[in-house]
Amino acid sequence: MYQTILQTEADGIVTLTLNRPEVMNALSSRLRAELLQAITRLPETARVLVLTGAGRAFCSGQDLADAAALGAPDFERVLREEYEPLLRALSDCPLPTIAAVNGAAAGAGANLALACDVVIAAESASFVQAFTRIGLIPDAGGTYWLPRQIGAARAMGAALFAEKIPARQAADWGMIWEAAPDADFAAHWQARAAHLATGPTAAYRAVKQALRASQSNDLDAQLALEARLQGQCGATDDFREGVAAFLEKRPATFTGR
Repeated sequence: MYQTILQTEADGIVTLTLNRPEVMNALSSRLRAELLQAITRLPETARVLVLTGAGRAFCSGQDLADAAALGAPDFERVLREEYEPLLRALSDCPLPTIAAVNGAAAGAGANLALACDVVIAAESASFVQAFTRIGLIPDAGGTYWLPRQIGAARAMGAALFAEKIPARQAADWGMIWEAAPDADFAAHWQARAAHLATGPTAAYRAVKQALRASQSNDLDAQLALEARLQGQCGATDDFREGVAAFLEKRPATFTGR
């Protein structure tokens, strides 16, 4: 169905693999369009979404050769019409999203990963805001995510110096959730995905909504949102199952409803 990505599904886990390893999974127009389509057409059985890359890189960012083939690049149009819908679809995805960063994540590729709920990287992976190397500014949400995740000082340094940030350092800074040893990386992110795929999906959706809203809400608005979302969660089958499992001293079996 797709030419630039691979889609697989098993046990509620949908994995989308950027599949242009010959160019380190650079983001062409086709790849962005196919990724957007896949994210917005997830099967009803999906309970977690994983993004990863084929080959030695996660994503090297914008495919500059692809842009050059279109003539003088109109970056404003590309960002508004192609990147923005993709990033919004990923950010607004009702499922937990994991970026399994298997290698280098550069430029827009780094920020594509940061748009996911959880970033798990191989220890050999790295992140770089490479934009100033070619006279640009961080885009694809980079100027939004970085200050919120690592603070203004580190975000400014990362953007101005365009230096590689190793995965372990990114984890220490709070840019990503965790870095895993290369030998265990695949098994580790798969286990993390499996945990989310068997969890209380409605509660996860509410967690995402509440934490995202907290970035702009004042305290009164956030407390009101918490109350409303908790009321919704308290009416789910998963809440009833969680309480029953706790009282019966057994693991809960969540259905995602």
